[in-house]
Amino acid sequence: MPDPQGFLRIGRAVQGDPHRDPVERVGDYHEVFTLLPPGEVQQQAQRCMGCGVPFCHNGCPLGNLIPEWNDLVYQGRWREAYERLDYTNNFPEFTGYTCPAPCEAACVLEINDDPVMIKQIELAIIERAFEEGWVEPRAVVNVTGRSVAVIGSGPAGMAAAAQLNRAGHRVVVFERDEAAGGLLRFGIPDFKLEKRFVDRRLKVLEAEGIEFRCNVDVGVDITADELRAEFDAIVLAVGSRLHRELDVPGAKLEGVHLAMDYLYDRNRVIAAADNPKLARHPRGPGGVPPTGAAAAYYGQITAAGKDVVVIGGGDTAADCIANAHRERARSVTQLDRYPPPAGTRAREIATWPEMPRRLPSTYALDEGGVRRFDVITLGLSGDDQAEGRVEAVEIACSSGPPAFEPMPGTEERLPAQLVLVAIGFARPERDALLGQLDAAEDAAGNLAAPAYETSVSGVFACGDARRGQSLVVWAINEARECAAVVHRYLAGLG
Repeated sequence: MPDPQGFLRIGRAVQGDPHRDPVERVGDYHEVFTLLPPGEVQQQAQRCMGCGVPFCHNGCPLGNLIPEWNDLVYQGRWREAYERLDYTNNFPEFTGYTCPAPCEAACVLEINDDPVMIKQIELAIIERAFEEGWVEPRAVVNVTGRSVAVIGSGPAGMAAAAQLNRAGHRVVVFERDEAAGGLLRFGIPDFKLEKRFVDRRLKVLEAEGIEFRCNVDVGVDITADELRAEFDAIVLAVGSRLHRELDVPGAKLEGVHLAMDYLYDRNRVIAAADNPKLARHPRGPGGVPPTGAAAAYYGQITAAGKDVVVIGGGDTAADCIANAHRERARSVTQLDRYPPPAGTRAREIATWPEMPRRLPSTYALDEGGVRRFDVITLGLSGDDQAEGRVEAVEIACSSGPPAFEPMPGTEERLPAQLVLVAIGFARPERDALLGQLDAAEDAAGNLAAPAYETSVSGVFACGDARRGQSLVVWAINEARECAAVVHRYLAGLG
C-alpha cells in the first residue's frame, strides 16, 4: 500500500534527470546520467500516490505497471519490483537511459507539483537486477519447430526476437552493420548509452538461443526468396533511416554531413579506441577493407578545431553538439527554425497528461554552445559551390510556422567548417530487400502493416519502419505486439 502522505512530505530529489557535472563529463565519453543511492530511490518511490486511475500507464507506450513497482521499491522488495518491470518491458536499461519519460509528464503529481522520478526508479531497478544476477537467460520450454528471420537488430528487432524466441520459435537476427544494436549502438553516443549495456543484454539474448548474423546485407548477401525459403516468417525491423535532406544552395559542399553519418562515425571511432581488436587501420579493422555501411567511416568526419553548425532542434542535434564538444570544436551553434516553447512547466504549456513542449537546456547545451531559435537556413557558401569546402552558413530570422518565411533585413553569415544536418528521417530506405519483397507503403512511405502483417504474406513489420521515426520505448512496444501477431500466424500454419 503506497504511503498516502509521501508526496506531501517528500519533494523530488532533482529537477529533470541527475547528471554528472558538465565540466567533468565533457572530457570523456562515459555515461552522463547518474543513479541516486538506493535509499534515496526508495524515498522517491514513496512519493507515488498509487492513483486509482494511474495515468502514467497511459503515458508509457508499454503500459508499465509503474505504481506497482514504485510501491515494491518503497518497501525494499527489489526483486519483485524487477519481476513487475520485466513483465512489460524487455529492456528497461535502454528506456531508462534514453527515454524522455512521457510517463512522468502523465503523472498526476505533475498537475501542480514535480512528478515522481519514474525513469530514475526504473533504471535503479534494472541495474540492481543485473548486479544481483536476477537477469538470467530464460530456457525455451515449448519448441515449435518454426523459424523466424528478424531483419534489423535495433530495439524493435531485439525485442521481437526476444518475444518470439520465448514463444518457442527459432530466431535469427540479421544485421548489415558489423555489430548488433542498431541505433542503440551506432546512433546514440556512449555518453548517453554506454555500449557495455547493449553488449550485456545481447549476451543474455544469445544465451537464450537467439542467433545474430552481422555484416549481412539482406537483399544482397542473401535474397528475399532465399530468406523466405529458409524461414517460416520474416519480421522487418529496419528502422526509418532515410534522412531528410537540406534543400538549399551549397548543401553538397564538402564538410556538410547528415547528423547520423557523423554519429555513426564517432561511435565507431570510440569503439575502436576502447577495443584493441577494432583498432583502426588505413584499410579498416585488422587491415581488412571495411564493407557495407562501415566502408565510408572510421574517422572521416571530425569537429576538432572547427566552427560547427548543427541544423535541427531535436535529440539527434543535441547528440551532435555533445560529440563536437568532446572533440574540442572551436565553436558550436545550433539552429532551430521553430520558436522557443513559451514556458518551463507542463501545466503552463500543455494540457495534462499530454507530453509538454518545454524549454530546459539540453544536456549538450549545459556543456557549451549556442542555441538559436526562429532561424531559417538560406544556403551554405564555400570556395566553390560544386566541389569546394563549406565556409559559412547563410541564415535569416524566420516569420515562424507555418510559412517559415525569412524576414528581410535579418540576414547573417555564420562561419562554419562543419555543418551537421539533423532535421529528421522521412521513411525506411528502399534497399535491395524492400525492393525484392515489394511490400506496400502507406501515405508517408512507411511499410503498410496496419495489423503488423505487410501486403506480403508471412512478412511483418514493426518499429520505425511501420510507424515512422519515434522513441525506443515505442519500438519495444511495437515489437511485442508484432511478435504476438507473428506467433498466431505461425500457429495457424499447422
